[in-house]
Amino acid sequence: MKRTTATLTATTLLAAPATVAVLALAAPAAHADVDRLGRCGGGTYDLSADREDGRYEVSVDVDGVKPGSRWKIVVRHEGRVVADVVRRADRTGDVDDVERTVRGTTGDERFSFSAKRVGTRTACGSSVRVA
Repeated sequence: MKRTTATLTATTLLAAPATVAVLALAAPAAHADVDRLGRCGGGTYDLSADREDGRYEVSVDVDGVKPGSRWKIVVRHEGRVVADVVRRADRTGDVDDVERTVRGTTGDERFSFSAKRVGTRTACGSSVRVA
């Protein structure tokens, strides 16, 4: 009888942290992060949208492209342009992040970007939806 009680107590103690972990995962998040990675002009891009307190921070990062190349980057929120810039890749081929903070609307939010190497046909783009 004592052995059964000890086994049940040990099992309960071991299961309790797992239950707490499952409940923590099921709880709604205070913020949401969505990332999209892909290839762009011989390098890579990272489109990221982060929701916090009814606002969104959207960021586009283009890395590993030809050093000194110029890139026109356009960022949109629900189809509306929120950034339209031309940036030059540094000596390691990284283009400075394009970051914007925008106010959210009701429902899902769609963010997109396009990046085009100036003077060429090289281009890429993508979109994310934040629920």
